[in-house]
Amino acid sequence: MSKNKSVRVRFAPSPTGPLHMGGIRTALYNYLFAKKHGGDFLLRIEDTDQTRYVPGAEEYIVEALNWCGISPDEGFTKGGEDGPYRQSERKPMYRQYADQLIESGHAYYAFDTSEDLTNMRDLAKESGSANWQYNHITRSTMRNSLTLPADEVVALLAADTPYVIRVKLPRNHEVKFEDRIRSWVGVNTNNMDDKVLFKSDGMPTYHLANIVDDYLMKITHVIRGEEWLPSAPLHILLYEYFGWEAPEFAHLPLLLKPDGNGKLSKRDGDRLGFPVFPLEWKNPETGEMSSGYREKGFYPESFINMLAFLGWNPGDNREILSLAELTEAFSLEKVGKAGSKFDFEKAKWYNEQYLRAYSNEELASQVTPMLEKLGVAVPKKLATICGLVKERAIFVKDLYENGKYLFAAPETYDEKAMRKKWKDNSAEILSELKNRLNALDTFTTESTETCFKSFLEEKEFGFGMVGPIFRLALTGLGMGPSLFEISEILGKEEVVSRMDVILALKQN
Repeated sequence: MSKNKSVRVRFAPSPTGPLHMGGIRTALYNYLFAKKHGGDFLLRIEDTDQTRYVPGAEEYIVEALNWCGISPDEGFTKGGEDGPYRQSERKPMYRQYADQLIESGHAYYAFDTSEDLTNMRDLAKESGSANWQYNHITRSTMRNSLTLPADEVVALLAADTPYVIRVKLPRNHEVKFEDRIRSWVGVNTNNMDDKVLFKSDGMPTYHLANIVDDYLMKITHVIRGEEWLPSAPLHILLYEYFGWEAPEFAHLPLLLKPDGNGKLSKRDGDRLGFPVFPLEWKNPETGEMSSGYREKGFYPESFINMLAFLGWNPGDNREILSLAELTEAFSLEKVGKAGSKFDFEKAKWYNEQYLRAYSNEELASQVTPMLEKLGVAVPKKLATICGLVKERAIFVKDLYENGKYLFAAPETYDEKAMRKKWKDNSAEILSELKNRLNALDTFTTESTETCFKSFLEEKEFGFGMVGPIFRLALTGLGMGPSLFEISEILGKEEVVSRMDVILALKQN
């Protein structure tokens, strides 16, 4: 790439359904590379296959990228000088490039019907060749402009006979290119087939459209998934046939399922209980719902941080990096070749780290809308509550779920803890502790702890005799954060009331 050429990359998904987290990672790496080099990140919709178009998919793609904080600089929602950015709207421009390849002898018309192709595949199977291809050998037996007389080709075209345009690959030609991640890649054209470039419905295939669009949009680097690596040699040849300078290529490793080999799929998420999509998705045809990271309670920052490390790392011990820090540290040379196994527990760990980094006041503002939606009174000491329970929280909802006893008195008590810790003399012990706490002039963490310890020392009790039943009275649980911090948050009146409730319950 010329030093004076501005970096331009693109993310080009197909609107065939929700955007997989692997797609988000591809978009993220493109974004990071562009921003690292002061370049542009484009969003293009590749909808050449109209039969697979799913309503709502385009909107989902845009919303997902916006939620992740990696919005494009140009695209079908933002515009730009090189639009339109939806391939179906660019349809008229592709035909001239297909014609150009025919005129230069690098493509040809193929008039074979679907029945013709099926018959050839069946014949190949019968002769022991299961993988029949339309290539430099078999095309000589097919119905195309290479085998038919020129006047017949003209007549067929004049009669609007259905056809496709196929690339004409040379025989025994070695295609080599340097991949920024995989180094040098080489493929012989004897192992390739004459792919369709232009379909009978007047639409280009991915192979032609993406080459033309990348060229016209001045894309300098194509950063895409490993699944496109087998197509790269054809794309290199097409750039050569058009006389265009090819962009640099980088093919990203796969995201692997957590419990074995193979690409991570929606089925793996359904089976193992985690999302594979950034946002929740409702299938418009079946009504089936698929969960999303946003709806699960993940911060977009933690989701992006986690995704960035699936196949890349900064080369040091850092794991928590903001989008700006990721941009600064990112390089294609640090992207690995091998697939990266997804770990949902690690994803939760990332969210946990981001949650803990927020101040108690920020967490209080985050949890308040949820409390209001649930009809739970927002306590004055909400920030203090968040500070007490955040060390055991992964998601914002956990600030409430794990500390419900700080918002309302427990309605039930942990049966196992009750059976194990409540003894014959527990009511007497708890009653006396209640009276001592009730006599305190100040009711703080320090004063309640001092009172409690003095009570143990005077009675020669171990913590295990008093602490668990005191906790049951206050929280209904067998374990949790500091009893004395809980006591200060609840206040004397509430603490005494809760102790009275459990005492009355055990007496009945």
